[in-house]
Amino acid sequence: MEYKDYYKILGVEKSASQADIKKAYRALAKKYHPDKTKGDKAAEEKFKDISEAYEVLGDEQKRKQYDELGANWRHFQQQGGPYQGGRGGTYYEGDLGDMFGGGSGFSDFFEQFFGGGFSQQGGGFRAGRGGAKGQDYEAEMLITMQEAYSGTSRLLTVNGQQLRITTKPGVSDGQVLKIKGKGGPALAGGTAGDLYIRVQVQPLPGFERQGDDLHTRLNLDMYTAILGGEVQVSTLTGKLKLKIPAGTQNGKTLRLRGKGMPVYGKTDQHGDLYVKIEVQLPVHLTEEERGLMERLRELHHRKTASV
Repeated sequence: MEYKDYYKILGVEKSASQADIKKAYRALAKKYHPDKTKGDKAAEEKFKDISEAYEVLGDEQKRKQYDELGANWRHFQQQGGPYQGGRGGTYYEGDLGDMFGGGSGFSDFFEQFFGGGFSQQGGGFRAGRGGAKGQDYEAEMLITMQEAYSGTSRLLTVNGQQLRITTKPGVSDGQVLKIKGKGGPALAGGTAGDLYIRVQVQPLPGFERQGDDLHTRLNLDMYTAILGGEVQVSTLTGKLKLKIPAGTQNGKTLRLRGKGMPVYGKTDQHGDLYVKIEVQLPVHLTEEERGLMERLRELHHRKTASV
């Protein structure tokens, strides 16, 4: 989250008096007011920043909290904890709700530390005193592809608290799990933040996942490719027999229905396993094998010549 310098936004020094802050705000608000800059999105964003800065610096209690936060911003980022600040009320000149289509129109930075509901009072807006949601946390969970197939669990330590996170079969790489209420503590009586777990699935050599389907390759000897037969192919649940049709060409893909990944949240449904055939030619032939191969070539030439 980006730190917002409200003093810089209003163009005043940190030592400015409350009167100077109010004077600067009024001058800038008049210059960038949406009624004067209709259709200018940049000016509208500027006005939002100005209003947000004055909401904090225009109130002595909020300003004190903001100054404390600024001095400890690096520590706050490292700790990831919410800022326990008070929530005074600062009167706004103008109707911010109508101006920005409802809500406060303020940044995530403001909402995290000084936010909450806004209620209209006397033609203006005053910061509400309802509780604010605590900070959302993020964490990562590394699992194997076999664990993604069958489902698994991990013990994670988040903000000093041990949590057991369980994944369903079929979870995918990059999928985000939401654990409600396990984020930062509530602010001023609000609700606790949420915990978002991003799952990282380690690649498994020999398999490539595409959605719920799996793709693998099978080295096949030339003789079985020509004559057909049965071979064993690896799956995530063990080896299976795969029937090879006679005359299977190099690069052909065979499908094993239902041998892919489970469909997330539907344990009775699975994707398919696609097996790409890679025919391996024989090397280091014996004299006898070479003679037989030459004999086969002669027979093949006679066959094609007679057609």
